[in-house]
Amino acid sequence: MELYLQVGWGMMEHCRTLCQELGGSTAILSPRDLDEDQLIRLSTELRGLGGSVLLDPQFYLPRADHHRLTSHAYWPDDYNTTGFAGDGRQVMTRALVACNRRLQTTHLIVPGERADIVDELWLESQRGFLEAARDATDQPLIMTICLSAEAIRSNDQINLVMEQAEQMSISGYYLVAERPGLAYLVDDPQWLANTLDLAAGLRRLETDVIVGYSNHQQLIMACAGVNAIASGTWMNVRSFFPDKFRSSYEDEIKRRATWYYCPQALSEYTLPYLDIGFRLGLRDELMPDPPTPYANPIFEVSQPSASGWTESDAFRHYLTALNQQVHSATCRSFVEAVATHRALLDRAEGVLKRFREHGISSPTRGFQDAVDANRAALIILERTHGPMLGRRWADFVSDAHHE
Repeated sequence: MELYLQVGWGMMEHCRTLCQELGGSTAILSPRDLDEDQLIRLSTELRGLGGSVLLDPQFYLPRADHHRLTSHAYWPDDYNTTGFAGDGRQVMTRALVACNRRLQTTHLIVPGERADIVDELWLESQRGFLEAARDATDQPLIMTICLSAEAIRSNDQINLVMEQAEQMSISGYYLVAERPGLAYLVDDPQWLANTLDLAAGLRRLETDVIVGYSNHQQLIMACAGVNAIASGTWMNVRSFFPDKFRSSYEDEIKRRATWYYCPQALSEYTLPYLDIGFRLGLRDELMPDPPTPYANPIFEVSQPSASGWTESDAFRHYLTALNQQVHSATCRSFVEAVATHRALLDRAEGVLKRFREHGISSPTRGFQDAVDANRAALIILERTHGPMLGRRWADFVSDAHHE
């Protein structure tokens, strides 16, 4: 499994730096956050650094009105209450193909609407976009599957998605999963089990799977053999928020807070809580394991909140640490992958317990409520897909790099 960069607002320089430091990476570009000139410039720069790019069409809400998103040439102006008029879907797709050509993307991500429920109307829309893409380009295709939290929690609706996927011949899938209650970390085992079920089922079809808008909870996706998870800086690129594509959405950038990611705890903490930890002698236990250079300023002083640690350092530390964890989660067998993730959860649970005993907590970004959900989802994965994943793991590992 690999870590892709999910591009969001203010991420251009982060992408350039991390692509260079990671020896090349894949970035999923965001038309909601970049105009066409910026898309082209960033694509050119990243490819010059040995990276590659994909373009997320972000057609999750056809009536989205975010001004940057709708300003792009491919965004339709003929979508009405009954859908596209005439050949509107074909016109949109041809313009999207032209945009991908200018960006020199490796694959075309086919647009997909967010499914509030998986019904025949949504399935027909998926088929229509795929047909339009096949008519417009010979570029390898990655189909977007964007599902609401309630759709994901429904076994029947996941089965409908899989039934259609079994009839499609396609290079890969871009899975975008809305969290229950728009949570950052999910404590719902049914939701998590079904995302794993869908990812593993799609891999069974000999297709690549990229899980978009991810955070460290999606490290569990390595157990389903997915090719990549994509993550970024702000919460709205580490978790899918449909409203970010509306003009009324208030960007997180207006509500700044600096968070330190402690990888061994799978949790993030504000600097005042690190101050408490340092005072109580937990400095070494709070240090990132494995270390990242971006966290060094915090641990070179006696009081983290007075270290001058920047938001930029926090973002780069998070993505560097997550990249290390992604590579550690990539194993030689399904059994090893599951055991590795269970060990990660066990360690995090122990670290979190010790931190809480010393008053170090993170009510909104602590992993304590997610541990059991991950454990339950692993059990379901083993029982439903374990034999298949065990047999075919070597194939999944060999093609895990998205070419």
